Amino acid sequence: MDSHKPAPLQPTIQNLSYAIFTVNRHAKTATDPKFLYLLKKKALEKMIQEGKALKVGLHFSEHPKYSQQQSDVLVRCGDYTFHIPPSKADFKQLPHLGKLDHSTRNPKCHMSLSQAKHLLQVYTGLKENQHPGQLPCSGKKTYKPVFKKLGESFF
Repeated sequence: MDSHKPAPLQPTIQNLSYAIFTVNRHAKTATDPKFLYLLKKKALEKMIQEGKALKVGLHFSEHPKYSQQQSDVLVRCGDYTFHIPPSKADFKQLPHLGKLDHSTRNPKCHMSLSQAKHLLQVYTGLKENQHPGQLPCSGKKTYKPVFKKLGESFF
């Protein structure tokens, strides 16, 4: 094992909050954020089950799909708050808090994306190439394009 490699982070509420904050921040600008958002959601769901995080209520979504009004669940996790998609039960059990309060911000933290992803993947058991909806490689061979001189046949 590398002697310069830092010890793995423990899944404390603070470390998990930092990791979720980091993953969420990177997901907002990623070209393919699906896995990052899935990692965030699964980590928060597990923290809620373990009593490390709490569902506070519902907020109107800032960017509803298809211009319809939509709500997200506000989850408190240590000093941080995050939003996840609601379940049907959330609408029955949680109070609606109205519009998002823009004056409330999560504290800044410094954690690398690779460190954050590693901690959340170990915590949730998710693997990046195994998220739902992704088909396994079918074994099809890919071909490089063939360039022929003008007038030559491709066959």
